[in-house]
Amino acid sequence: MDRSVKHYCGIFGIYGDSDAAKLTTLGLHALQHRGEESSGIVSGNDEYLFRHTEMGQVADVFADGAVLDRLPGHLAIGHNRYSTTGSDTLTNAQPFLAECRDAFVAVAHNGNLTNTAELRNGMQDDGAIFQTTTDSELILHLVARSREEKMADRILDALRRIEGAYSLALATENQLFAARDPYGFRPLCLGQLGDAWIVASESCALDIISARYIRDVEPGELIMIDSHGLRAYTTAEADRHAFCIFEYIYFSRPDSIIFGDNVDKTRRRLGRQLAIEQPAAADIVIAVPDSSNTAALGYANQSGIKHEIGLIRNHYVGRTFITPGQDSRSSKVRLKFNPVRGVLNGKRVVVVEDSIVRGTTLKHLVRMLREAGARQVHVRVSCPPIVGPCFYGIDFQTEKELIASAKTVEQIREHLGVDSLGYLSLDGMLGVAPNSSLQYCTACFTQDYPIPIENETGKLLLEKRAGNLF
Repeated sequence: MDRSVKHYCGIFGIYGDSDAAKLTTLGLHALQHRGEESSGIVSGNDEYLFRHTEMGQVADVFADGAVLDRLPGHLAIGHNRYSTTGSDTLTNAQPFLAECRDAFVAVAHNGNLTNTAELRNGMQDDGAIFQTTTDSELILHLVARSREEKMADRILDALRRIEGAYSLALATENQLFAARDPYGFRPLCLGQLGDAWIVASESCALDIISARYIRDVEPGELIMIDSHGLRAYTTAEADRHAFCIFEYIYFSRPDSIIFGDNVDKTRRRLGRQLAIEQPAAADIVIAVPDSSNTAALGYANQSGIKHEIGLIRNHYVGRTFITPGQDSRSSKVRLKFNPVRGVLNGKRVVVVEDSIVRGTTLKHLVRMLREAGARQVHVRVSCPPIVGPCFYGIDFQTEKELIASAKTVEQIREHLGVDSLGYLSLDGMLGVAPNSSLQYCTACFTQDYPIPIENETGKLLLEKRAGNLF
């Protein structure tokens, strides 16, 4: 939506099935919402690795069955990309594949590293040549440079040098690896299908192939899967966790299990708490489909106001926030949404939205609702105002992109042209988040960052502060 909230990426990996590439394609279909710019798969058959990447969505990239015929083997990793770092070109499409001194290694990365410039500048000073503009390529360089003998030790060596947010799937000709950063910013789960092991960004990618969810890959854990089975290693430990709360608010599919809990149930709780904190005198509650659907149900249930379908989404138009460029996002609003006049005409309407970044698209939607006959429009947002940029994988990286960083709630209300505007409080959001013992990153709401951030020269930009974790 108008959040300019661009995803990091979606990753999938499988070991132990002769249809590994085909199953990876299905997994990537389930993870399409996490990135629409490019898609790719690397497969392995114990002797070689095979790679195919293209710009576009999964259905287009792998429409030709002959492509999958060129991806044989019993193991594979896959990637759907949205560019949070690096440009949106085929060169940057993942998984990346490189030859080390005695093996080929492929990597698929979800997240953003925070010490990229320091590492990249140091490697270039030593003569390293980079083929892409992404931080993900650094991981391959670090693995290749490691002097350790075993691949698991090389990967451990590399992971102990990188900082930031990452969930990874890596593959050699005969091994599958999965890793998660010590803070646990990005989700990554482990599943099983018969004798095959699967890793995926979300559990919905397990469901599509009828695999069984086992558990999350733990923060600071490296998993290795080969012919001897599964082994786990500890890469590093953090003083606490920093799970991205935006996975529950917006990113993940509602049918997924994220950080050990169901997304749908969490969004309903967010909606109910929003109704308690921000009531409205209205006739109907509608969602901005699709990511706000369950929060709107929670709001309607708690408030007693009738839930209606007031906006129809055209699912053949991509998610507007995933389209680079504000002009392109704005031009797609009327293509993507159509108001239901018979529902809206003469009604006082509560519009439940999950988040507001720029406010551009929502402003257009409000105008459409009024043109469809809505008598009043009240917007309710199931998270606090976004005031700080994210450096851990969400592509709003400057304050000037964020309407709430420069405007008060009342000024935003005037900008949107709505009768009232209400946000969920930080305490209210965290109070209904699952597993209260867990700790979440709330930097985009508080500007308190759990990991230091460097600028493009490698110098410290933001220091670590402790107040962002609850």
